[in-house]
Parts: sequence; structure tokens; C-alpha cells
Amino acid sequence: MEISAGKLRGLRRLADKAGRFKMVAVDQRPPMIKSIGEKIAPRTAGYDEIAPVKALLARTLTPMGSAVLIDPDYGFSLAADGIPADRGLLITLEDFRFEDSPGGRMTRLPDGWDVGKIKRMGADGVKLLLWYRPDCSPEVVEHQKQLVRQVGEACTRYDIAFLLELLVYPFKGAANHTTDYTENKEKYPELVLQSLRDFADPSYGVDIYKLESPIPADTLPDPNEDSAETRKAQEWFDKIGTIIDRPWVMLSAGAGMEQFRRVLAFAYKAGANGYLAGRAIWWQAFGTYPDLSAMELGLERDSARYMEEINLLTDNLARPWRMAPALSNGVHLKNAGPAFPASYDDFSATAA
Repeated sequence: MEISAGKLRGLRRLADKAGRFKMVAVDQRPPMIKSIGEKIAPRTAGYDEIAPVKALLARTLTPMGSAVLIDPDYGFSLAADGIPADRGLLITLEDFRFEDSPGGRMTRLPDGWDVGKIKRMGADGVKLLLWYRPDCSPEVVEHQKQLVRQVGEACTRYDIAFLLELLVYPFKGAANHTTDYTENKEKYPELVLQSLRDFADPSYGVDIYKLESPIPADTLPDPNEDSAETRKAQEWFDKIGTIIDRPWVMLSAGAGMEQFRRVLAFAYKAGANGYLAGRAIWWQAFGTYPDLSAMELGLERDSARYMEEINLLTDNLARPWRMAPALSNGVHLKNAGPAFPASYDDFSATAA
């Protein structure tokens, strides 16, 4: 498969030397704003409270992974100088505020922020979180699909890797409705899989899919046991590999350490290429806020130990991204050869 120069470089930068993704997410905004706000009430949590935490997370954890995902508003500015230059950089595109209606959620992009700026700052990839349910109103479904196409086309134009994160959520008015960035405990596996089917077409321009467990993480059985429950759970994960042929990683969605470890074990057996996780790694240490010294100690002790465990699991079970079905016959630089300078589009070229 031919891959353009920028996307190929980005995929390589986001993965480790063996081609497996071990990416740390510190772009969470609502969970962090809410938790810090509760601890400093009646004051509200703003940049001055949140940015130092994100900088600490990025500086401490990124060296243990292959890349870091960070947001441009609360996270990047203070954290930038502490992010190792030899690790990949993935930047959040979406606004954490979304439109929530009875017909479903509509993701939106913040004013003044776009793919071009993410490319210009030197990032290796763009991350778009998409709240999505295939059973939303037709208007909402169409809005979300058009947004992904828009971002995919922009990532093609600016030649930067595009990572799409899909999350199922409870409808507004439902008994279990919440706007928190947490796993929907009552999700149906088929909703997760159909959401993926809806964006599996290469025309969306997605290079990496960031996916949630098709089954609530805290209900997953021990993946090492030979039981009917384990085999059934593995069947659901295996279906992911039959839907998409591009690289994919797992998100933690606030799952605990053991729960996310189980998610990874099932996913890797199904062909996943790594992880992009945050709270499963650092939430325990984050609980010591506002004592940043205690938080740093927890990160260096508990979070580091956990990353060592899931990194070893990733090394042993995850497939390198070049083994994704669409790439398994080989990855080749698009427009390679003596005509490369003339045939490689500049930013003014129309998106393919």
C-alpha cells in the first residue's frame, strides 16, 4: 500500500521502534476540570490549576510510551518543553463541549483551531473524538459523518496522520444519561461494532482507529481462562478485525487498571496494534491533587509499574501497525522516485 510522506512519518513517530503504539493520553478536559473543581471548591478549575497537572503527566509518562496525546488549550503550552523530542506528538482537534439533543450528540470543532495549525506546530497526528451512535436521528448521523469527512480531507491535504476515536453514549433523557467522559455501562456490543462499520470506508481518510471495548470493561472475564464467557467476549473483539483493515488501538474510557489490562488482552488477540490510554494509567496518582509532589511520586511508582506491565503485554501480543490487513503486502512511499519533488503536493493543492 502506498502512503504519503507525512502520514508515513507520522505513523512511524507515533509507534515504538517495533511498530506498536504505546500512546499516553493527557488531553482529558471535562474529567479533570470536574475533579479538580470539586477539590478546590468554591473556586472553579481553570488553566492555572489544570495546566501544571497536564505538564506533570506528560513529562513523567511520555518517556515510557511511544507518543503523547495532549490538548491545545489547557495542556500543550506548559507541557511542550517537557515532552521528549524523540516521542510522537498527537494533538486533540475537537472541542470538549458538544451539542446534546434528544436526537444525539454533535461533535464540533473549536473556533480558531484546525488541522492546518496542528500540522504547522509540528505534530505527528490529529485526534478527533466523535460521539456516535448509528441509531441517532438522521440529521445527527449526517452531521457526524460530514465532520469526519471534513477532517479526513484536511488531514490528506496537510499530509498528517488522522486518528479517529469513536464513543457510544446514552441518549439525552435516558435513565443512565451522563455527559461525563466515561464508558456507557449499558452499551450494546452491536452499537460499538456498527459505529465502526459506518466509518470503515477508506474514503473517510482514517489512518488509526481508537476504539472502546465492545463489552463494558468491568464485565470482562479473565482472558486467560478457558470458559464460555471468555470465548464469547473474544468473539466480540474478533469482529473488530473483520470490519476494519487499518491500524487500531484501544482506549481506556476511565476503566481501572485490571479492567483495561483485560481489554488489551482480548484486543491484541483480535489484531489490535497497541493502546492510547490515559486514566487507567494515571487516575490513581491524580487522586492526590493538589499535592503535586505526591502525584509525581505516584506516577513514578504506580503508573510507571502499570505501564511496564501493559507495555510488556503489548510487546508480546500486539501486532505492529504494518501488519494491519490493508498494509500487510508492504508499505511504500507514495510518489517515490526522482519525480518526488514535483509530484508531492504543497498545502495549496486540493485534498484528494
